Amino acid sequence: MNSPKRYSPEVREQAVRLVIEQQGEYPSKWAAICSIASKIGCTPETLRAWCKRTEIAQEDSPLNLSERERLKQLERENSELKRANEILRKAAAFFAQAELNRKHK
Repeated sequence: MNSPKRYSPEVREQAVRLVIEQQGEYPSKWAAICSIASKIGCTPETLRAWCKRTEIAQEDSPLNLSERERLKQLERENSELKRANEILRKAAAFFAQAELNRKHK
């Protein structure tokens, strides 16, 4: 029994993008899917499932692709800043405690 092929996310995204862009050049969406699937080496049903998942994800999220990438970048930056703030908070508490314990002359 053959093991299923794994396609990278980039290949999936490119295939779905091709279906969306070239759908008007074919008599139906299924015809576009069949044509593009044969070119990238997957089954039409696999490509149809990728397209369906992408459509559902886009319906759930009102953000377009560039906005989603910007949101991910901002979330990463936010988590880094939270870590930095926590480190600074702990350092301030450490030095404040050291100042209290210091013997005055």
